[in-house]
Amino acid sequence: MAIGTTFSVASATPNKSALALARSAVIEEGKQLFLKGCSSCHGLNAEGGAIAPSLIGVGAASVDFQVATGRMPMADMSTQAMRKEPVYTPEQVAALAAYVASLAPGPEIPGDELLNYERDGSLAEGGELFRNNCAMCHNFAGQGGALTQGKYAPTVMGVEPVHIYEAMITGPQSMPVFSDKTITPEEKLSIIKWIKAAEAEPALGGASLGRVGPVTEGLLVWTLGIGMLIGVAVWLAMKAR
Repeated sequence: MAIGTTFSVASATPNKSALALARSAVIEEGKQLFLKGCSSCHGLNAEGGAIAPSLIGVGAASVDFQVATGRMPMADMSTQAMRKEPVYTPEQVAALAAYVASLAPGPEIPGDELLNYERDGSLAEGGELFRNNCAMCHNFAGQGGALTQGKYAPTVMGVEPVHIYEAMITGPQSMPVFSDKTITPEEKLSIIKWIKAAEAEPALGGASLGRVGPVTEGLLVWTLGIGMLIGVAVWLAMKAR
């Protein structure tokens, strides 16, 4: 019995050492990527600078959201970061996230088990939560909307569930942080479930016009209506000659 226990402990120790070495290697890779692609704005030690904030304590989730969605790195820090094709591979993003996470504790990247919104989320609750907490910026249909000072809330359609969750726990740019006390993890999953259901919802009424509300619908009606009236007026004038 004692021999078996000793063997188990001895065999577990190399595994822990191997995991620690692998993690150290990933962190070192992330550090080198950071020094090459991020330090010019965020500082050599991620302490921040004149044009970019400190990354100490932002956590892996913030890095994953910003970098995996292509918002970072930015060429112009004076504008709002837009979602675009990411510069780094998923492995490089993970390394950058691991490095920043090693600097100080912060929000972690949610795993697949946590993100099972189909199982743990409520569609009805998600719709209510979205309307109460998100619609004033992201539009009642999640299509995004204008904010003050030339900023905007982006559409949430087509966004990966992990990035929606990360946005809620990190509060990128003008978005507030929704802590687990404000919106619980289960409620966050309900919001994601509603967003994904809204994505799949067919446009039963015909052309959706972006689902941004009555502005585009009214503009279309006015444009077509005025255009038709002008056309009729011109036709009548030509006919009267």
